[in-house]
Amino acid sequence: MGAAGPVEVGYVVLESGSVPRFADLAGRVVPYATAEVRPQVDGIVREIPFRETRRVEEDDVLYRLDDRRFQAALAAATAVVKRAEAGAAAAQLAYDRTEQLAANNAVSQSTLDDARATLLQAEADQKGTEADLATAQINLDNATIRAPIAGIVGVSTVSVGALVTANQANPLVTIRQLDPIYVDLVDSSANLLRIRDLVEAGLLGRPGGGAAPAVTLTLENGRPYSEPGVLKLADIVISETTGTFAIRATFPNPGTVLLPGMFVRASVDLGETPNAFLVPQRAATRSATGEAIVYVVSADGKAERRTITTIGSVGNDWIVVDGIADGERLIVDGFQKISDGTEVSPVEVAIDADGVVRQTMVPAGESRP
Repeated sequence: MGAAGPVEVGYVVLESGSVPRFADLAGRVVPYATAEVRPQVDGIVREIPFRETRRVEEDDVLYRLDDRRFQAALAAATAVVKRAEAGAAAAQLAYDRTEQLAANNAVSQSTLDDARATLLQAEADQKGTEADLATAQINLDNATIRAPIAGIVGVSTVSVGALVTANQANPLVTIRQLDPIYVDLVDSSANLLRIRDLVEAGLLGRPGGGAAPAVTLTLENGRPYSEPGVLKLADIVISETTGTFAIRATFPNPGTVLLPGMFVRASVDLGETPNAFLVPQRAATRSATGEAIVYVVSADGKAERRTITTIGSVGNDWIVVDGIADGERLIVDGFQKISDGTEVSPVEVAIDADGVVRQTMVPAGESRP
């Protein structure tokens, strides 16, 4: 029986380049800022001028309490200040006269000291009454409850006529700032170490320096979110129970598409791996020791086995950083019939996005049927 002819195989030409790297993480939407509004004074709610679930601006009036007793307290404190001012003025005049008499030796030094003590006491009384006046003014101002931040105001927990107390446990209403908005992501500490190792080895970097990594979102319905975000910060503590750490990204949210509590999927731009190859996963096998193996077409038309180094995957491709070179012909079809040194008849092919081989050429000397 004659020797079998060359085995027909399909190949693609290898070409290195920079491969973008991304990390896909689960996330949850949280408000950019949250303010729970509580009263600073006791009182009866007289008016609620805001509209629930609508936007309010900082310092907008949310509640007006019955402020009559605060106005009365302010008036009384004002009168006390006036009386204290009059007492301080009289003490100052008495001290000035006593000082002149003491200069002419008409009164004793002890009389002058008594006048000075009386003046200092009157001035101290005046300062005390002024502080009471300021407190009365603050209480009156606090009878009008204003928005501490701009944002979307929730549903009021009280109605007109309700009695509220200072610093009560339940907030009157909650304001949430939703534009911009945060998305809290979670990643494992093992993945963090892997990324650091790649950066230190020069296999992962960001062109142009240290710009904040970009983040894109996929919503719960599978639709991509139109506004890109940026990585804001990462927690410096690893959870002792889950081995994960938190990452926070910031997104513009002008249409209020992102709402607190939503679950999303985020893709974080880690940078690029330079001088890497994208090798179809169908072309690689594993040796008994777990090494990734591929075959290339040698210069003399034979299958040549190569051990490659992979650092991850993109879609249906392995990211390869060692073991192959530019211009080599990687066997992607028919390699099941070959081994190292098998004579082959190479045919250039293309692989579509689904990993299916499409023949683009035929072996030399043959024609398509």
